Amino acid sequence: MFNTRKVASVLAIAGLVLAGCSSTAATAKPCVVGVSWNNYQEERWAKWDEPAIKAALTTAGCTYISNDAKSSIDKQAANVEALVNQGAKVVIILAQDGTAIKPAVKKALDAKVPVIAYDRLIEDTGAFYITFDNVLVGKMQAEALLKVKSSGNFVVIKGNKADANADFLRDGMVQAGLPKANESSATLINVGEDYTNNWDPATAQNTMAQFLTKNSNKIDIAFVENDGMAGGVIAALASQGLAGKVPVSGQDGDAAALNRVALGTQTVDVWKDARLLGDATGQVAAQLAKGTALDKITTDKYGPSIAFTTPGKNVINSIFIKPQAITKDNLQVVLDAKWITKEILCKDVAAGAVAGC
Repeated sequence: MFNTRKVASVLAIAGLVLAGCSSTAATAKPCVVGVSWNNYQEERWAKWDEPAIKAALTTAGCTYISNDAKSSIDKQAANVEALVNQGAKVVIILAQDGTAIKPAVKKALDAKVPVIAYDRLIEDTGAFYITFDNVLVGKMQAEALLKVKSSGNFVVIKGNKADANADFLRDGMVQAGLPKANESSATLINVGEDYTNNWDPATAQNTMAQFLTKNSNKIDIAFVENDGMAGGVIAALASQGLAGKVPVSGQDGDAAALNRVALGTQTVDVWKDARLLGDATGQVAAQLAKGTALDKITTDKYGPSIAFTTPGKNVINSIFIKPQAITKDNLQVVLDAKWITKEILCKDVAAGAVAGC
């Protein structure tokens, strides 16, 4: 016999369950992660870093939002606040100026929004720092150049003074045997060293041109901290007929720089596979959005959070990813990784001149 009372009871219970589910779904906080780019116009960010961050966030069920400071310190501070106001539960910051951004970071942290210092240090113990091992990058750069030319007049074209990476790289060069900043040794003579505002290639080119003029072109080695600036430095050398004669370093794995390595005008390009950095950062951001403590963060490929003591003596939870030096002898590495095509890598390179071409 059909029991209407029993059916009514079952429906009532089902209704309570559904109501509970609806309430939970309605109150669940969406996983939204915001990224504040300092200058999105640079090749690397859009080509490698952003897609990797997006992919990791999508896998974790999170939504990506972003904005671009276009190299403006003030605009970036406003952008961080805008991301929080848009509902970001975590903010990833590629800092234009690691010191100037600190008030905006504090404001986000006070609002209980975790902050990730992406690739560039922010001296705040409440932030999580993810980068490549930049001291090792500098060491690899100097080792490669000193292997080719171990003595003579040298110059150092450093990055943005407001970016801690510029000094991390320089520290790594010292570990490889280069004299300390603005110092010389019996065999390595420092004839020029300067920071480069915003890592600007044109500024680096002008600085190198001035160093060449000042030293009557007698420069034997150019320690340059990234690929964009290396392009400017090599242009200055080329104007004096010295491209390919003076060893030059770089980093980032820019397509043009890897082509210069194949051509012989750039000696080394320390490759930082930005896909790895973006992937690790997306994983960390998703965990932070779900309430994981800074010191409990871990990743599937890049290890757990470690305690890093900064130049400012702050202890910050961090993850460091290992880079790889690329010279004319191992260009096949970037080809195998599908980082660059053979057509681009080997443009204007004589067939068989280097392995991979």
